[in-house]
Amino acid sequence: MAAHRKPRQRSASGNTARTAATIALAGAATATGFDGTGHAEPQLTPGQVKSRVDELYREAEAATEKYNGAQEKAEAAGQRLKDLQDRAARKEDRLNTAREALGSVAAAQYREGGLDPALRLALSDDPDRYLENAEFVERTGNRQKAAVARVREQLREIEQLRGAAHIELTSLKSRQQELKRHKKTISAKLGSARQLLSRLSAQERSRIGEAPGTDRASRSSTGPRDTLTALGSAASQAPNSRAAAAVSYAHQKLGSPYVWGATGPNAFDCSGLVQAAYRSAGVSLPRTTYSQIDAGRRVSRSELLPGDLVFYYAGISHVGIYVGNGRMIHAPNPSAPVRVAPLDEMPFVGATRVV
Repeated sequence: MAAHRKPRQRSASGNTARTAATIALAGAATATGFDGTGHAEPQLTPGQVKSRVDELYREAEAATEKYNGAQEKAEAAGQRLKDLQDRAARKEDRLNTAREALGSVAAAQYREGGLDPALRLALSDDPDRYLENAEFVERTGNRQKAAVARVREQLREIEQLRGAAHIELTSLKSRQQELKRHKKTISAKLGSARQLLSRLSAQERSRIGEAPGTDRASRSSTGPRDTLTALGSAASQAPNSRAAAAVSYAHQKLGSPYVWGATGPNAFDCSGLVQAAYRSAGVSLPRTTYSQIDAGRRVSRSELLPGDLVFYYAGISHVGIYVGNGRMIHAPNPSAPVRVAPLDEMPFVGATRVV
């Protein structure tokens, strides 16, 4: 007879251990090549780095405009809060004065109110004078009632002001949190762009126009002298003196660094440059691109004149000042200073004439 051996039972724990080991080995094989070295991230070409960096700059600029909008609203809420607090303080001063006056009258009445009026009349040496005084007291009492009513009204007004101030304070705190979120987004985008650029050699960065000090978008068929001459004549072609002054200001700021959230006089972001240029001409503009586009009359591309604002991208996240001959001045991004660039450098979405 053949001997029948009972099959060995595999332990569940053994299977688990072997499975874990297999997974670990597979993971190690995935993480290392046959030579035992780790797989690096796919190497991006300089062109791919440039494309991704440009995208990060656009995203950072969109976040910058949101930051600018939140800052503008936070400043407005802060000013409204201050105004409400000042109004409440003035009303409280008037209320305290009225309360002191009422307190003095009440104290006098308390001191003199121990006798019944009829008894005081009977004991008076001069009844006629007493009656005159009584009539005066009655009139004073009526005025006192009116004073009390005014005090009550002042109290209600102060409470209303305090309630409005609380609402503004809540709004201000919300805007401040929004500022922090946008600032974090901007910093992350710009940090990612710097990290990508750090992978390239200095020669590669120079080739794609990202080397320090490189103005990578001032690529026109005209030379520097021709450019300055054309810019000098742009102001004379502006529709009015204020537009001419804005163009001249932007011209003077060529080479100024891009700094997000900056409105001059030595650094700018895109909407900050536009706002500062028109402020120099005595024209007040909103802070953000998506408000600036509605700050004047829309004009078509064929109608453009020096001083018109030109806007880019679907989200209206970038703006420049048209200077004629198919060119504009703008603050592009952290890789380049304020400069002249072709009108078609970015996707054009509209234009506005503000004066």
